[in-house]
Amino acid sequence: MKRILIIGKVLPEPKSSAAGTRMMQLIHYFIDRGDEVTFVSSAKDSFYQEDLAPLDLSCSFVQLNDSSFNEFIEKLDPHLVIFDRFMTEEQFAWRVMDSCPSALRILNTEDLHFLREARHKALKQSQRVDLSTLRSDLQLRELASIYRSDISLMVSDFEVSLLTGEYQIPAEKLVHLPLYAPKNEYETLSFEDRNNFIFIGNFWHEPNWDSVRYLKSTIWPLIRKKVPKAKLTIYGAYCSEKVYQLANEKQGFLVKGRADDALEVVAKSRVSLAPLRFGAGIKGKLLESMVCGTPSVTTNIGSEGMTDGLWGGFIEDDPEAFADKAARLYLDQQEWEQSQKRGFDLIEKRFTKKSFATKLGSCLEQLNDLNDHRSKSLVSLILQNESNQASRYMSIWIEEKKRNGRGGS
Repeated sequence: MKRILIIGKVLPEPKSSAAGTRMMQLIHYFIDRGDEVTFVSSAKDSFYQEDLAPLDLSCSFVQLNDSSFNEFIEKLDPHLVIFDRFMTEEQFAWRVMDSCPSALRILNTEDLHFLREARHKALKQSQRVDLSTLRSDLQLRELASIYRSDISLMVSDFEVSLLTGEYQIPAEKLVHLPLYAPKNEYETLSFEDRNNFIFIGNFWHEPNWDSVRYLKSTIWPLIRKKVPKAKLTIYGAYCSEKVYQLANEKQGFLVKGRADDALEVVAKSRVSLAPLRFGAGIKGKLLESMVCGTPSVTTNIGSEGMTDGLWGGFIEDDPEAFADKAARLYLDQQEWEQSQKRGFDLIEKRFTKKSFATKLGSCLEQLNDLNDHRSKSLVSLILQNESNQASRYMSIWIEEKKRNGRGGS
């Protein structure tokens, strides 16, 4: 039995986002193999967070920029620490190194934040992203975090190739570990028993808001010309007033907000739409569509890191072609059934729970000689020595400032 510490950026919300799903999958992996799991976060409770109480783990709040964390982790003495996204690694990794230097440090990236940001900026400026010349403060921070960590978990094989090819991250520091497909407890309805289109996504996530606006302004009018009586329903967590204002009953454009059960509403829809124009990682909404046997139409950004010569629907970037394929899936039963089968095949090939567990278990077994693993990358050693100092002294300064403030200096 190993002692596992997971430091969450937020409390997991698997019904709100793929990031929440990913976190719960990691938690369950370690619990299922009999490890002693402790989950901590500096984030406040949220109404939609997962109830961790029934699980066999310890859960508590930790203070940012506070030496009480050092005392906590020294007492816990974990064998393995997972940092949820690079911002968490920046905050806590130096404390882990000080107090538990022999603990394996794992960065759970979720996706590459700097890649998503660069694509967003490029879209606004109607430009293409040149990844070979891309430079930003966010990029340097995230790459430094990846270098400092013993290994980083990557959901997308595209991002693994990008890091090893363009940025020379050693391959042994990266583990391609995509989400695994959730279990569908609903009946897989036939073509005839389904109707209408669906979009689903967390509206805290900017690519989803952009997609819905793009649907409303450009793609949905094109689809309605081909399928005049069809409706598109928008679902999503944290749906703001600006999203609800896009609703138009006459145009068949409906906004419902948060779905109590995403799989249930997706399973009743005939076609899923995801015209993502920027983003990174892999898309939980498209994995859920395949699980439910709901063919989808998305973009190359949407399918990135997921397709392997298979797709449960179509991949189109041009809005006219996107609308044409969406209408074809909606109207052509044979095309729809073939797409549904391709989706099921893709899940079995790339997104099973067994594959997830096997790959993560194999990776951890290969890291028994941690000193040897760490010594292979001089850049990692340099960054652990230098970059971490900035986080260290900034945190100490903030803590001292808070202490003096309380003391009325």
